[in-house]
Amino acid sequence: MAGAGALAALGDAPIRGMEWVAKDADPHRALGSVPTECLKIPADPALAARIEVGRAAFRTPVLLGGQAARAGINCETCHRDGRSNPDFLFPGISGAPGTADVTNSLFSTHRGNGIDDPKPIPDLSGPKSRLKVSQDPAEKKLEPFIHGLITEEFDGPEPTPAALDGLAAYVRALSPSACPAKAREPLSATFLMADARRALAAAQARIAAGDDATAALMVASARSRLGLIDERYGAPALARPRADLRAADRQLAAIQAALHDHRPDAGAAIVTWLRGSRGLERELAARQSASLFDPARLVQAAKRRLPG
Repeated sequence: MAGAGALAALGDAPIRGMEWVAKDADPHRALGSVPTECLKIPADPALAARIEVGRAAFRTPVLLGGQAARAGINCETCHRDGRSNPDFLFPGISGAPGTADVTNSLFSTHRGNGIDDPKPIPDLSGPKSRLKVSQDPAEKKLEPFIHGLITEEFDGPEPTPAALDGLAAYVRALSPSACPAKAREPLSATFLMADARRALAAAQARIAAGDDATAALMVASARSRLGLIDERYGAPALARPRADLRAADRQLAAIQAALHDHRPDAGAAIVTWLRGSRGLERELAARQSASLFDPARLVQAAKRRLPG
């Protein structure tokens, strides 16, 4: 039984994701790049806004809560940019790389069955006919399926109605017909900052709708993207940009607190944060060659830290 032992096996790697990557994985593929997102944004602005909520929720461990959040796992950990993850190899959860046992008691007291039965991680952007659950909105099967994943498979908190609706809208909008010609793109501070801004734009929309709880989840998603940058800027020479990044995170934490308290200043604080984010992004990009976003530095770090 994996239990807490699997989490205890997670060490202090500079990049948390190194702890669940196959030892023979190509670091550039597994840690230095991501699949391009096969996301079809509709013309309907209301539906597009719902998709943005789901996209942000998909990218934060706060959605799943419990042991998953403790390990830093979110939906995207297994479904990178809505695809699959052939390099995923989590201690006690995976069999072969790219598999996961979704009925393991490490993450679920509801669905743990005591049987080691990892299954291949599906590509959510692949043909809909190959997926486990119908995504036809008329059948209304996807929302309860996602709800069960959050609250039972991961013992997570009850999602807000807007978060659940958004996740279903996001998954439905993933399509092989929307895949860009380029299969992958480099992971960078700029890439992650763009994700953070998208999440905060979704937060602004939920604030306007009077939904502070979902807005707080969107801010959590933005903070998780900053965390992915922070872990790659640990070198002493990067102390200044890392300090500025952490200051930006503290500002987001204050915005979260304002939303939890239903204070009216949260929206204005997001506007201020977004205005300053471009300068932070430029600072991070200017020093990126000294960080673990740099391919050569990433390979050296992976050689030291990958399991086995």
